[in-house]
Amino acid sequence: MDPKTALIMGIVAVVLGVIGFFVGSAYRRKSAENKIGSAEEQAKRILGDAMKTAETKKKEALLEAKDEIHQLRQETERDLRERRNDVKAQEKRIQQKEESLDRKIDNYEAKEEKLSARAKVIDEKLEECERIKKSQLDMLEKISGLSKEQAKTQLLDALDGELSHEKAVKIMEYERTTKEDSEKLALEILSTAVQRCAADHYSEMTVSVVSLPNDEIKGRIIGREGRNIRAIENATGVDLIIDDTPEVITVSCFEPIRREIARLTLEKLILDGRIHPARIEETVAKATAEVEATIKRAGEQAMVEAGVHNLHPELVKLLGRLHFRTSYGQNVLNHSLEVCHLCGLLAAELGADVTLAKRAGLLHDIGKAIDHEQEGSHIQLGVEAAKKYKENEAIIHAIHAHHGDIEAKTAIAFIVQAADAISAARPGARRENIENYIKRLEKLEEIANSFKGVDGSFAIQAGREIRIIVKPEVISDDQMTIVAHQIAERIENELEYPGQIKVNLIRENRAVDYAK
Repeated sequence: MDPKTALIMGIVAVVLGVIGFFVGSAYRRKSAENKIGSAEEQAKRILGDAMKTAETKKKEALLEAKDEIHQLRQETERDLRERRNDVKAQEKRIQQKEESLDRKIDNYEAKEEKLSARAKVIDEKLEECERIKKSQLDMLEKISGLSKEQAKTQLLDALDGELSHEKAVKIMEYERTTKEDSEKLALEILSTAVQRCAADHYSEMTVSVVSLPNDEIKGRIIGREGRNIRAIENATGVDLIIDDTPEVITVSCFEPIRREIARLTLEKLILDGRIHPARIEETVAKATAEVEATIKRAGEQAMVEAGVHNLHPELVKLLGRLHFRTSYGQNVLNHSLEVCHLCGLLAAELGADVTLAKRAGLLHDIGKAIDHEQEGSHIQLGVEAAKKYKENEAIIHAIHAHHGDIEAKTAIAFIVQAADAISAARPGARRENIENYIKRLEKLEEIANSFKGVDGSFAIQAGREIRIIVKPEVISDDQMTIVAHQIAERIENELEYPGQIKVNLIRENRAVDYAK
């Protein structure tokens, strides 16, 4: 094909392509317009449907709102009616109450007027009664020949005699019924406890005796110009008595621990043979250490033997010091152990706390371990020591009350009192100075003789009983029981004694005549 034909055909093809392009574009535009028109119509249709639906919903909502408003209005009106009815009812009740109160006030006013009138009448009658009473009293005084005060005194005297008789009868009846029950039970409990407790007793003096191998050692103990004996006495705080007694030196001191240290020191010096001031100081130090160890062992052994645990270490030491302390010749540590065992037995019989009772019994005389070193009674010192080392309040109270310094308020305190009295009153347990014994008997008779109507008194049975002869014209049979109680109470308050003292009053009327 020649180039010209090809060119023409190309041009034709281009023209046809352009025409086709335009024709296609026109067709697509027309189709798009048609689609847009249909979409607009559809949108208008949907919008119209939506408007119709909205109108319908609006009408329905308005109807529902109207119905709800109507219903609320009805409910509100109903509530208002009910409240009005309640208010009316309350107003009616209040009005009724006011009317009732008015009636009551009127009644009260009427009654008050009546009472006032009656009170006036009563006052008038009282005045009339007083006048009648006074006239009758004047008439009685004329008839009896006694004044009002004399008649009153006579009546009171008669009444006092009757009351004394009634009081004595009541006391005797109470004593009889109480003794029948309590003495049997107390004796049974005490005898059981005493039989189950056995303890050794021995006496110690305020001096210790050291045996010597020969009398020549006495000169060495005295030393040149007495320097050795002075060194021993200064270091130990005791008095050495070196006399003509063969092969014996006496150590004298009221403090038992210092006396024991001095005794051990002398024994060690005699065995060693070297006696001079420097050696004496070393030996005293060793003896002191040994005694301290002995005190600790004695306290621990006593604690184990008593079955008491968890004592403060300082209380254990004080307990051990009692091993060297005596009271009326009775070893205080042995006494404390005995009281401890008795307290346990008595507490078991009575159903009390056995552990607490034994602890209180063991510590009741703990103050005696330091009463040589500090001022105060062994009770005060014992209470202070127990408080210092945080002992139980019941134990502190028992220590404070075991000699009656304060009133016993617990079962443990009463048990300790009883056990202490049993241990002290045991035959051979204690020795008593004859002078103190005589003073106690004299004081006993002095207390009895101080009472009005007592003719004489006699302390018998080693001070366990006092027999009192009363004047029959001063003290009647009814008054004897009261006087006996008063004397016993004074003895309890003013004397210290083991066990109990029987107060025995004797009243005797004698009529003597002679046939001639």
